[in-house]
Amino acid sequence: MLEAVDLTKHYKQTRAVDGVNLFIEKGEIIGLLGPNGAGKSTTISMLSTLIQPSSGDVRYLNESMLKHPQKLREHLGVVPQEIALYSDLTARENLEFFGKLYKMNKRELTKRMEEVFQIVGLENKQRELVKHFSGGMKRRLNIGAALLHQPSIMFMDEPTVGIDPQSRSYILDTVKQLNREHGMTIVYTSHYMEEVEYLCDRIYIMDQGKIIASGTKAEIKNILSSEQTFIIEAQSFKKEFVERLMEDVSVRQVSESGNKVTVIVPKDLNYFQTIIQMADETNQDLKAVEVQKPTLEDVFLHLTGKALRD
Repeated sequence: MLEAVDLTKHYKQTRAVDGVNLFIEKGEIIGLLGPNGAGKSTTISMLSTLIQPSSGDVRYLNESMLKHPQKLREHLGVVPQEIALYSDLTARENLEFFGKLYKMNKRELTKRMEEVFQIVGLENKQRELVKHFSGGMKRRLNIGAALLHQPSIMFMDEPTVGIDPQSRSYILDTVKQLNREHGMTIVYTSHYMEEVEYLCDRIYIMDQGKIIASGTKAEIKNILSSEQTFIIEAQSFKKEFVERLMEDVSVRQVSESGNKVTVIVPKDLNYFQTIIQMADETNQDLKAVEVQKPTLEDVFLHLTGKALRD
């Protein structure tokens, strides 16, 4: 349905996107993951024809969109990372404005606005000024503006950043609903791995402007099929204990987050006893040591060396 072919984008000496190839099938939810600065937003901007690539092609239904982007734009909705609303207008006035940009006639727009307000759960907030909305309500209205013209493809660039858990859950369920009930194709970027786990059929992982892995969730996790992950929990960690783990040549990845340390080692290695021995030798008190199957977060760490929120 939509394809990126050898996409690159240069900004002076910076290569933001470097030879990206990806395809999006009709009816899929695609996850596009990467640490900050990986090139995700630039890739989305090129796929949605907002910026021209330095080289490469964007193809929709097997036709190049570089010279004639209107065909794709008519079927495309974009939810940008930054909220694109007018805070001194009401929610309804915002949708009216965007509807007129889409050249929707008055009757069609009135009917569609009622449908969109219901989808995003803001039926009772239509007449309120956006500047009085919570962050979650603004995010939902932002999605509503992109839904007005009933697009068949939606790009959603981190649509849940900085909002409360209730609004986040509502948006995730809305994305599922749009895909299942309306057949919408969605490209979704996020800083929350659990969102991608919940939503996406296939995943592309970017780093330094390149696609470094792609596949279904099972295929991505299988990258670490020869490894095992230990989650070590403590009240606090001594520097010496963590350094011992990092210096161990048999350890492939160590990451520390709060009161937990994650260690990835070869699957055939009996590392439990090693952890206990290191703790004993460094006087490190442990609360728990758990072995778990590789997660998307583990694979991401393994491939990029960074946590998704870095």
